[in-house]
Amino acid sequence: MPPDTLAVSSLNMLLWVAGQHGADVPALSQAIGFDPATTAGPDARVPIATIQRLWPLVMDATRDPYFDLHLGGYINFATAGTLAYVLMHAPTVGAAITQLCRYQDVACQGVRTFQTPAPEWPGGIWLTLELTSPAIVHPQYVLNSELSVYLAAFATLTGQLVAPQAVRLAYPRPADTREHEAAFGTANLEFDTPLTQVAFDAAALALPVLHANPALFPLFEQHAAALLAQLPTHQPPTLAERVRGEIVRQLKGELPTLTTVAAQLCLGVRTLQLKLKEAGHTYQQLLDNVRSDLAQRHLREPHLSITDVAFLLGYSEPSVFVRSFKKWTGQTPGAFRR
Repeated sequence: MPPDTLAVSSLNMLLWVAGQHGADVPALSQAIGFDPATTAGPDARVPIATIQRLWPLVMDATRDPYFDLHLGGYINFATAGTLAYVLMHAPTVGAAITQLCRYQDVACQGVRTFQTPAPEWPGGIWLTLELTSPAIVHPQYVLNSELSVYLAAFATLTGQLVAPQAVRLAYPRPADTREHEAAFGTANLEFDTPLTQVAFDAAALALPVLHANPALFPLFEQHAAALLAQLPTHQPPTLAERVRGEIVRQLKGELPTLTTVAAQLCLGVRTLQLKLKEAGHTYQQLLDNVRSDLAQRHLREPHLSITDVAFLLGYSEPSVFVRSFKKWTGQTPGAFRR
């Protein structure tokens, strides 16, 4: 089956913003194997894996450790493609969120967006972001940037700040949360939650969208529906991808064992080993790959010490982590961070 994709406008938007912050856009494009000439047209699409390769390069090139949190403030929402035009002509923020949930795949197939009632705020909702594509290997960048863009979009649509009542984030709490509070407009933040969610009260949902044109709304919605119908369905994750996901879920200060991962996947240890071997993998290789990816992500977080990173990855001694990281990347954690 074809890979999960996203609108090329999203990739171009990220490249453009990176260029405005000093990044060499042609060099970035070449590094991720992206040729703009081959993806012309507003409805063109690229594999999600392409933008995933771009994210760590952009974080380095812009020298902004919170670039993912800041992204919404840098973009012109109207350039975000077909989905943006659907939202711009919805009557209210609540109606725009309904359309966002309906047509999210037009922008990016890797994130499932849905809403549920928020009993804490009568008439309000929880807007949930669930990562669904195995191609997403940098979930924190995806979640932060998506939320940043959503909140910036709602501010553009209404002409005022649309602050959420609360935000839940499905990744570990950073040492310093001030940038998160500023980006999301609330200090009511929870981390390490099962899902990433944003709560809006009834007053926020009722805010009118400025300049919405009821005559244009059905035209853009029809176009979005046609694009959605053309997209292939998601590929089911492979066993290796399920194992990687379970390792990430369990790797929070303790080392996940083959036994605990197999139990969560409802497989016997021997069965899991054999199935991985048939697919060309071993558990240790997958564990090392996950640790390497997470190590590089954590080392880009300036408030985490190398000792902190070692602990998060399940190492009892920082020196063992340093040796492992050098084996994976050819350099020490300190050299990589510099």
